[in-house]
Amino acid sequence: MSEKNIDEITGVSTTGHEWDGIKELDNPMPRWWLWTFYATIAWALAYTIAYPAWPMISSATKGVLGYSSRQELATELSVVAASQAELRAAIAEKPVEEILADETLRRFATAAGAAAFKVNCSQCHGSGAQGSAGYPNLNDDDWLWGGDIETIRRTIAHGVRFAGDDETHFSEMPAFGEILSPLEVRQVAAHVASLTGTPSDAALAEAGARVYADNCASCHGAEGKGDIAFGAPNLADAIWFYGSSEAEIAAQVRTPRHGVMPAWQARLGDATVKQLSVYVHSLGGGE
Repeated sequence: MSEKNIDEITGVSTTGHEWDGIKELDNPMPRWWLWTFYATIAWALAYTIAYPAWPMISSATKGVLGYSSRQELATELSVVAASQAELRAAIAEKPVEEILADETLRRFATAAGAAAFKVNCSQCHGSGAQGSAGYPNLNDDDWLWGGDIETIRRTIAHGVRFAGDDETHFSEMPAFGEILSPLEVRQVAAHVASLTGTPSDAALAEAGARVYADNCASCHGAEGKGDIAFGAPNLADAIWFYGSSEAEIAAQVRTPRHGVMPAWQARLGDATVKQLSVYVHSLGGGE
């Protein structure tokens, strides 16, 4: 057995290690620290016995107390759902106009609709409902089929050009590339561009006014302000789905694109559709 190395100054044994003449003292840990350390070990062992802890092949030990965080969450959610049941039932029973008139229902429907919008609608309309190319901005006052609360509900419930719903909004712009000559397409595109800006060729725009009157005014109106009965967009407000340049307008005239929106009634249910309607209406657009 080797002799202990004792430090001459402190009288404490050393570990036997030395660096540049400096020796490491072998002082014992404070007793309070050791007891605290032992207590944490005992606590950890007791915790793993009482609560789910040790992983198994396909599950984990359940613990003698039978605690489950999943069950706790399910219980909390059921409590919240029960507290909201009365409001949801009232929303399901009332028309959207009455929901708007009831401050409590309106606030609840707006909050619930905002959550439903993020899950179901933001993929196309954007997280802020600002839209994008081919998808309408829901924050402005430009509505193809009408922006009053009931029409918004109907649009969400039954969709647009959705083949699986008999009550869906439906209209289609003809492919005028099969009806008009290439020159006439350029002329009417120049005229439509002139409604919100300066056309590249005033002569083309002037000739296009006649082409427009003969082929387009029946749906879009003589002044190009659209008609919600046909879902015909306003061409005079500088809000465009597929671009505002003459080339982009001409492309839409030749071979129009027709957007499709799903009918959400069957998937989400009447109450959620109404909540979405109230939320969309609350964005500031609509009527």
